Amino acid sequence: MTRETTEFVIYMIHELANANAEAPSEIYKVLESTGCIRDYLVPFYDVLHTMSSESIMDDVKEFVESRGARI
Repeated sequence: MTRETTEFVIYMIHELANANAEAPSEIYKVLESTGCIRDYLVPFYDVLHTMSSESIMDDVKEFVESRGARI
């Protein structure tokens, strides 16, 4: 994972945490357990980082829910 990708993942974890009044550590656990970081945020970084945070958060929530979890 590149530095830019790592910074993007951290940023999105904090955006999701703030939007959902959750601790970043709890958001990380959900994203990690569902494979969202490995299978979505990292591989599609090139496209995702050009989108709005709100759009990405909606996509992440959909991804997580498709894996049987919730944020």
